[in-house]
Amino acid sequence: QCLEPAHEIINYAVDKGVTVFDTAPIYGFGTSEIILGKALKNVREKVHIISKSGVHWHENKRVDMSNDPKVTRLMLEDSLRRLDCEYIDLYMVHWPDEKVDIRLTLEVLTKAQHEGKVKHIGLCNTHLDDLTKAAEVAKIEVVQSELNIFNHGVNELAESFIEESSFMSWGTFDKGILTGRVSKEREQAKNYDTNDCRKSAPWWNQKDVLEKVEKMKKIKGFWDEKELTMIEGALSFNLSHDFCDMALMGAKSIKDWDAILSARIVNFSHEELNYLYELNELS
Repeated sequence: QCLEPAHEIINYAVDKGVTVFDTAPIYGFGTSEIILGKALKNVREKVHIISKSGVHWHENKRVDMSNDPKVTRLMLEDSLRRLDCEYIDLYMVHWPDEKVDIRLTLEVLTKAQHEGKVKHIGLCNTHLDDLTKAAEVAKIEVVQSELNIFNHGVNELAESFIEESSFMSWGTFDKGILTGRVSKEREQAKNYDTNDCRKSAPWWNQKDVLEKVEKMKKIKGFWDEKELTMIEGALSFNLSHDFCDMALMGAKSIKDWDAILSARIVNFSHEELNYLYELNELS
């Protein structure tokens, strides 16, 4: 019963020209890959699928993280099986692992690339040390990291990859805070669906969320001056960074896709970006 609505939303996006779909094994403990694989089966050659290695789980659903080469190889094979396809367009290391030399992980992925199971290789949430070491083994074609008004630490890393790699942002809407879907009242009441990770995830800290919601009042004032919707403001912020080539975002409905795909994008000046940074720093 859950698969049909998801398929409809994905197919609608494809019909509207969306060609890049990002997933990972940990999203829904494999369910996301299964749904995506079924929905895109008949248009596989027209779309680009992104998946990742490193964050996995045990039988009791306890989340674990490892970039051990054996784990990487197993996760890649499992993703190909769940997606029901012969290759993944962009395969990424999900998070750094201080216990494993990233070069050993990349050796597995370059072999998979030679086998045709992976077309392109990238790093998520990386840092300079891993990025430098990984480049010794493989061409890192894409870097993916969080970028939004509240999280723009990747700016400091940009000079290290801007010449060699494309960049795509995740967290573009900061899990609904930047679109206005997260309000003070909703957060305090924890008015989220039972399976919504915002209801109980340890990284969804209520104090931090409420501080961001309060800051959104002034940020929305800036959007209003520019005659931008909240979605348009969030997208424009990310895409105004010279190094940002693509902004990843989630859509739960066809209505969401219509709002995203019809969004007007403006290019903020450096002064305007700095002003938005300053709004974030205000307590």
